[in-house]
Amino acid sequence: MSERRVILRHAATVLIGQLAVMAFSITDTVIAGRFADTALAALAVASATYITVFISLMGVLQALLPIWSELHGASRQALVGQSLRQALYLVALLSAVGIGALLFPDFLLKWTQIPHELDDQVRQYLAIVALSLPASLLFRMFGTLNQSLGKPQWVTAVQVLALCVKIPLSLTWVLGIPGWLEPQGLVGCAWASFVVNHLMLGVAVWLLKTQDFYRPYLLWQRMEAPSLTHLSKFLKLGIPSGLAIGVEVTSFTLMSLFIARMGVQATASHQIASNMAAVLYMVPLALSIATSARVSFWLGAKQTRKTQQTLRTGLTLVLISACTLAALLGFFRLDIALLYTESLVVATLAGRILAWICLYHLADAIQVFCVFNLRSFGITVLPLLTYTVCLWGLGLAGGYAMAYSAQDRIWLQGLTERSPVAFWQASSIALCLTALVLGLTLWRAQKKSVQTNSL
Repeated sequence: MSERRVILRHAATVLIGQLAVMAFSITDTVIAGRFADTALAALAVASATYITVFISLMGVLQALLPIWSELHGASRQALVGQSLRQALYLVALLSAVGIGALLFPDFLLKWTQIPHELDDQVRQYLAIVALSLPASLLFRMFGTLNQSLGKPQWVTAVQVLALCVKIPLSLTWVLGIPGWLEPQGLVGCAWASFVVNHLMLGVAVWLLKTQDFYRPYLLWQRMEAPSLTHLSKFLKLGIPSGLAIGVEVTSFTLMSLFIARMGVQATASHQIASNMAAVLYMVPLALSIATSARVSFWLGAKQTRKTQQTLRTGLTLVLISACTLAALLGFFRLDIALLYTESLVVATLAGRILAWICLYHLADAIQVFCVFNLRSFGITVLPLLTYTVCLWGLGLAGGYAMAYSAQDRIWLQGLTERSPVAFWQASSIALCLTALVLGLTLWRAQKKSVQTNSL
């Protein structure tokens, strides 16, 4: 089977699962929007806070993919199981950190100055989803294991099953049932997420225990004591990767919190646009995961030529898909916005943001491909530094200056307005620069790998 077919099959399976998980957020956004604009605005703030915490911690676990893929490529199955058991200690540590951050969000919420009327709903939502964080991280580790072994089908099946449970639960608990159940509002979304996350973990454990595919990896051996060798390797890759994703996500989510100061309509329109950006992101993310798993596999098997071929094939697929999706978004942007809201004002503003997301998505697709594949070469610190300078500095700080300081800066007058559009303009430019830097770094990394292996 050609590398293109392997990557596409793997990526398609991962994409279906990711879209199912993304549909959790879309479902909550649509239902909250139908319940009340204030619920939609509160969800924008609460989900931004949760995603900041969860995705950063998930990034540490996702960095284990090249480790397990290389062991798989080198046919060292028993070491995969040992490494997985050691990763459980890492999950315990990450869970404690994440729960603390979600239960005590005071600093973040006060610093970003969200409207007072949203505060109680946001805190209630975060308190509930904090309870499901360990289950979410454990399932993420199950997903990373399967992706590294080139077997994501069961992960996707579980995620689709969870979506089938999530939709009716959210509908019932948010909107209520006349005469039977009072509407719970945003809290209903949180409890639905709690249920489906534990359901997904339960099915994952059952699969690991019952499926023959996992037996060669000796997963269910007795837990070893923590190994400094394993844990230091995890942290060496995982901490910079998690911090880099944290910078990427916070540049996105802090934008949501800063936009919340502009009022309900601006926040609601931003939530619509950010949902679409996240959905589009799933395509290059899936291709990047599939490509990096194959790159790490061939690196473990000491096949340099196959590694280069896989990188070229994956990048070509990412570019084709990104250009296609950006063109479709640009053409149907207002129609897409009207699917989320009945307010023409909110939809019109969201449509303006979506026009900028076309450029944002193109740059985002390239940079995520580079980041995932740089991990296969053990490069994690440079992406962290690049994200910090470009996404926080140029994107977030630049967007804030354009949105809130334009009237004080003569050179910005007439070019910007107090609107969420300014944040997306700055972020799009920042991502373009990020993609350029990381693209050049990946090219140098694979070239150096070829030279090293030829000696």
